[in-house]
Amino acid sequence: MTDGVVEEARGEIALIRLAKPEILNAWDAPMRARLVDALRRAGDDPQVRAIVLTGTGERAFCAGQDLREARSFDAERAESWIREWETLYDTIRSLPKPFVVALNGLAVGSAFQVALLADFRIGHAEVRMGQPEINAGIASITGPWIMREILGVARTTDLALSGRLMPAEECFRIGIINRLVPREQVLDEALALARELSGKAALAMRLDKQWLREMSEPGFRACIAAAIRYHRESYGSGEPGRQMEKFLDRGARA
Repeated sequence: MTDGVVEEARGEIALIRLAKPEILNAWDAPMRARLVDALRRAGDDPQVRAIVLTGTGERAFCAGQDLREARSFDAERAESWIREWETLYDTIRSLPKPFVVALNGLAVGSAFQVALLADFRIGHAEVRMGQPEINAGIASITGPWIMREILGVARTTDLALSGRLMPAEECFRIGIINRLVPREQVLDEALALARELSGKAALAMRLDKQWLREMSEPGFRACIAAAIRYHRESYGSGEPGRQMEKFLDRGARA
């Protein structure tokens, strides 16, 4: 285990686990870098035909950004932070192999975005997903672009401005959870789907995924540029840090 990411081979499937259950698998810069490395290794390995990402524990796939890291950001760090997300998101978008997320629990904020960038999502009835950044004083910029591509403008506006979390049934109904299964079957179902996909023609799979990425590439780059611009303004004001301190204090007292 290194920086909260564990890699495991399941035959032709690369299984990657987020492994900080004590903080709901929330990620910081070292953990994101480690995840990028794991995904790139799986993407480049000729023995790997599909990839599954899941979380450790029963409460969360991932709670998104570790606020203990982000509360001290200034404008300069905010820009490099967005570049880190660009690297992770670009790595996911460029994977030549099927990528399945096994949602063992909560998926919020940047973790919600990562899940949406996957090809398929398997979950259970207690999963909740959403974009609650506004509740911690963080502007939501990359999230709305990703959500709009999949969910449309109306629901994107709802989630970005309200910060509400969608229950699993709603996620399934609108198509962002592909299959709902009992909690104890989530990982097995994700691995079974990955094996099914691994049997497809590898070249056709790579070309299909490449075209899906290329269709949205201009929008993705524009999104990153906007995120840098807006987050420099936001973090330069000091508001996110103040709001995150309040959010973390409420959590400590809950």
